[in-house]
Amino acid sequence: MPSAHEITQLLQAWSAGDRHALEALTPLVYQELHRTAQRYMALERRNHTLQATALIDEVYVRLVDCDRVSWQDRNHFFAVCARLMRRILTDFARSRHYLKRGGVARQITFDENLHVTAEPAADLLALDLALHGLAGVDKRKSDVVELRFFGGLSVNETADVLGVSGETVKRDWRLAKLWLLREMKAETSNDNGF
Repeated sequence: MPSAHEITQLLQAWSAGDRHALEALTPLVYQELHRTAQRYMALERRNHTLQATALIDEVYVRLVDCDRVSWQDRNHFFAVCARLMRRILTDFARSRHYLKRGGVARQITFDENLHVTAEPAADLLALDLALHGLAGVDKRKSDVVELRFFGGLSVNETADVLGVSGETVKRDWRLAKLWLLREMKAETSNDNGF
């Protein structure tokens, strides 16, 4: 397992324009990116045409075109990758019209342990919509959800990325879960005509 310091050095070299650093970085981060992609894909329907490996490939394509990122460290890199994965999947779902007007969103269960199950836990578009709403109210809480739930970062890793304390992350995580569940429940009620 590569050290966080080794990954950070490669990220900083890549930020400085060293394309060989990206080549050296890729095999070091692939397993972690694959786990993150699997977490995202667990939220999708079973017969989704996009697979975890294809999702990672799309992230790499977008990263290679991304010259203006000043990588801070390993956690920052994985946070950006998690955000890219979410955007790729929501763009894919929108392009395929998976959520039609009046569709019913399924409720999502936020698990403190972030277990990945074989059953899809939520409609990604409904969650994305709720996260955008949360970002409008409190961007940091939205970032905490994205980093913890989708990115799989620990409380301390999330705190490092956001520059806050672990206790702040825990508080934001609890409040964000409640807010999102309320919003998604209200959206489901509105879609059903209640």
